[in-house]
Amino acid sequence: MSKATRFERVRIVDNPPTEGQRFLLASALGNVNAGEDIRNLYRSAAEELALPAYDFWLFDSRLVARFHFGEVEETLGVELLDDPTFVVEACKARDAAWHYAVPTADFQAQARVRS
Repeated sequence: MSKATRFERVRIVDNPPTEGQRFLLASALGNVNAGEDIRNLYRSAAEELALPAYDFWLFDSRLVARFHFGEVEETLGVELLDDPTFVVEACKARDAAWHYAVPTADFQAQARVRS
């Protein structure tokens, strides 16, 4: 028996959202309808939670892909990390973000009201 694959993410969003963030919000429902659970958290909340100030993906709570960006937000590279200490910290950040993040449809409604 195979276990089901889950695709989840939390996006950090400025208030008001940048042009790029508005694009991602507008296009997110397609991914949600395909089965991905995308939630959103305002940057101010992420800062209050002391979440990492870098972008990362977490795979099966075992491997972290940490993204490195340049001054104009171009991707410079991705660092793959499996050090248990780093992975545990990423898991803690994911769990905290997930707890406070808002599902995409609800967040879109809030963002329209606030922006």
